[in-house]
Amino acid sequence: MVSEVRLRSVAVPAEHGGWSLTLEPVLLGLLVAPSLPGTLLGVAALFAFLARTPAKILVGDRLRELRHRRSEAATRFVVLYGVVTGLALVGAAVAGAPPQAWWVLVAAAPLFAVQFTFDVRARGRRLLPELAGTVGAGAFAAAVAVAGGASVVVGAGLWTVMALRSLAAIPFVRVQLRRAKAKHVSLAHADGVQAAVVAAAALGWQVGFVPVAGLAALAALAVFHVVAVRLPVPATPIIGAQQVVGGLTVVFATALGVLAPPN
Repeated sequence: MVSEVRLRSVAVPAEHGGWSLTLEPVLLGLLVAPSLPGTLLGVAALFAFLARTPAKILVGDRLRELRHRRSEAATRFVVLYGVVTGLALVGAAVAGAPPQAWWVLVAAAPLFAVQFTFDVRARGRRLLPELAGTVGAGAFAAAVAVAGGASVVVGAGLWTVMALRSLAAIPFVRVQLRRAKAKHVSLAHADGVQAAVVAAAALGWQVGFVPVAGLAALAALAVFHVVAVRLPVPATPIIGAQQVVGGLTVVFATALGVLAPPN
């Protein structure tokens, strides 16, 4: 049982919220423009997310000049997940993913690099790497949609919505976790973050990137966050479930807003 638990800690990401923030962009992209190359890019996103945990263990151990069974297990999972990720990317290219989809992922690469740099130094729980990683993951909404035939402008809007969803969610969850531990929090600062997200979404709508339904969903999520930080803190699984529901609401509302026929 002990070895099984240790193996799981190497093979499976511990941060439950990361699953949602990684897969929501893929779902949004597929809802807007379903396609085989887009699906394969989604598979690549999933296995790249899985590879992050063993990769940071492996690189972190080597930086500290450590070598034990955990490092060996991490190596095996990095190879396994890396091969699947690579095959999915090759499959997407063969299936006809256009150059624009790849350029989106290239643009997001520095954000992933920032997150991984913190990860290998056991600082991945800090605000900057968490935001960098989740905003970067939002690029898969654009890449998947563009791979399915959506325009670059639509893709940029999807990435914007997913980025703003992350920028609203992560600070909120951190505030709730601090409140659960009876630590000091600034509600004015928390409210300011949510207001900034809504303002950015409104600007995106004004310039034609963000559909009005996506703006409305982000605004509703922000209102929930503002109210929730003033209520008793629920159990951690409830906080996670709330974020999954909020994220899916943003995803489906945005997809409907993009697909709805113009008046």
